[in-house]
Amino acid sequence: MKVLRFLIPGALLMITACTGPVAGDNPLLTDYDTTFAVPPFDRILPSHFEPAFAEAMQRQKDEHRAIIDNTEPPTFDNTIAALDRSGHLLGETSAVFFSLTGSNTNEDLQAINKTMAPLLAAHRDELDFDPGIFERVKAVYDSRNELNLDADQSFLLENVYRRYVRSGALLDEEDQARLKEINQSLSQRRVAFGDNLLAETNGFQHFVDDDADLAGLPASVITAAAEAAVSAEREGAWLFTTHKPSLLPLLTYSENRALRETMFRAYTTRGHHGDEKDNTGIMADILKLRVERAHLLGYDTYADYVLEERMAKTPERVYDLLDRLWAAALPVAESEVVAMQEIIDREGGGFELAAWDWWFYAEKLRKEKYDLDDNELRPYFRLDQVRDGAFWVANRLYGLTFEPLPDMPRPHPEAQVFQVKEADGSHSAVIYMDFHPRESKRQGAWCGTFRSQNRARGEEVDPIINLVCNFTRPSGDTPALLSLEEVQTLFHEFGHALDAMLSDVTYRTSFRSADFSELPSQIMEHWAVAPEVLKHYATHYETGETIPDHLIEKITASNHFNQGFATVEYLAASLLDMKFHTLSESTDVDVTKLEADYFAEIGLIPEIVSRYRSGYFGHIVGGYAAGYYGYIWCGVLDNDAFEAFRETSLFDQVTAQRFRTTILERNGTVDFQQMYLDFRGRDPQIEPLLRARGLL
Repeated sequence: MKVLRFLIPGALLMITACTGPVAGDNPLLTDYDTTFAVPPFDRILPSHFEPAFAEAMQRQKDEHRAIIDNTEPPTFDNTIAALDRSGHLLGETSAVFFSLTGSNTNEDLQAINKTMAPLLAAHRDELDFDPGIFERVKAVYDSRNELNLDADQSFLLENVYRRYVRSGALLDEEDQARLKEINQSLSQRRVAFGDNLLAETNGFQHFVDDDADLAGLPASVITAAAEAAVSAEREGAWLFTTHKPSLLPLLTYSENRALRETMFRAYTTRGHHGDEKDNTGIMADILKLRVERAHLLGYDTYADYVLEERMAKTPERVYDLLDRLWAAALPVAESEVVAMQEIIDREGGGFELAAWDWWFYAEKLRKEKYDLDDNELRPYFRLDQVRDGAFWVANRLYGLTFEPLPDMPRPHPEAQVFQVKEADGSHSAVIYMDFHPRESKRQGAWCGTFRSQNRARGEEVDPIINLVCNFTRPSGDTPALLSLEEVQTLFHEFGHALDAMLSDVTYRTSFRSADFSELPSQIMEHWAVAPEVLKHYATHYETGETIPDHLIEKITASNHFNQGFATVEYLAASLLDMKFHTLSESTDVDVTKLEADYFAEIGLIPEIVSRYRSGYFGHIVGGYAAGYYGYIWCGVLDNDAFEAFRETSLFDQVTAQRFRTTILERNGTVDFQQMYLDFRGRDPQIEPLLRARGLL
């Protein structure tokens, strides 16, 4: 009998349990017989999911019924710990299913997702609103001062009780019924939004037939575009899409301004075309439903509801940080516009800088100011070398080693699998890494788990981690060579993986916050470009030459480059998210107009488009609603935390061990502010972030 723990995507609460095998040929309904009990992806078919979900939901209902029917008085063990053990099969099935819908979907899986979304929402509501369960939870909570609970038990009890209250357990029957309707409607709209965005992203193709229109593009980009055109049955042409490995090099290097505009507009108008894939109406519905949900639960706005459990606590604290950074970053971005316009005028361009020109002239400015060309760096950033560089950092910090597992079943043939071992050689984790874009994969980069660490049954359960990216593919005889941004993204997601693989907790249930969970990932980005680390992994893919000092010096010197743009572009999306979720009336909203009016109000300059617009702001449709600010909030944390290493040394073992024990091992099971205080010994300071971005 296995004890496993899984993350259901989009949920900040994770609950699983221990169950026995079920007879039959559905691999989801039997204990996994694979090495390290990884999911048997090679035997799982779309047709297996609906019966597995049905069985999983029934099992969890039975487990809850057993808790309610227990004739013994409610205790921590027979109620709170029993809830912590419930739902194993549902967590397991969900982990596999949502991994596939994110990274290797198809029409069958999308149809199942549409069917299951309201059923899963209804199932969660049925459990959350069961008065028998809440009665027992409340009884334990009310007697908590007499129970002599340890810190882990107290934290779990407090948060489980709060979760039930925040899910509507104290509402009357009429309000609970309406809340269930809202939850189902939201689940359906989330699926529709994601399906529309994937379809529109995959649906746009721009073919170039005249090689004169390819002026300025690196040979590797041209080769990749030609190969993409062949795959699309247009041999002799070049294909460009709105997938970022295709889009960003074009925006950065193409001398064809009209082509840059075409591609930029295609990307920034996704979900805004007024057709069957338009997402603005869906976003408006989501916002309206969220306001109503917040009101039912006693909150003025959805942001008030969400932030209560996050490190920030209130919208006012979020706005305080965002407004301070906006005031610092906007003048820097405006100065960057002036510098790029000078280049345009000097070259006789005869036009004003537009949003689709930014990457192109920013690259020119970077070459001019720092003599740094991204194409000069790429040969030193071969994907497997960068990956191994991240492994090396983990070894230096925490003693971990990584061994390939080439024969493991995997969610897609391109996925790589590694066993992670501790310094003493003991097994620690399994990690899947899936690096390249395809039509079956949504955009972006993320890291989740198929299984999370715990000791709830007195035995150690080791994690299985899933790291997914969308990096530049190999082309022709050239291996996958990453941009500097992609290098940092790999280290970022690997930081999330370290958070999962070094977890050291007892219970399966943990509570995460968008404004703390990015600390373990963002701090890893500092090691990605540290000279000592670059010297280890950045070697030329053809010559084997270690990256020369003059390039490292250029990377270091250019750290502040384009930070006005990067910060403003991000802050605009963060502020839009907060604007949406501080709406206090549950009414129909024209999100496109609201978006435009708000950006005009805060002074967003026309040369910058918000990183996300309402039609493709998938983060806030999912788990980052009123939480996209979390990346910059964690930016304060990660820059301040990395100062602790600067004050000692890059791989100082005392500091690394303290970060491991206070942050990585405990994340989600201790108050967020307390975790940081335990590591740093004081509250975080904003000055390291401002210095890092050149905003002081």
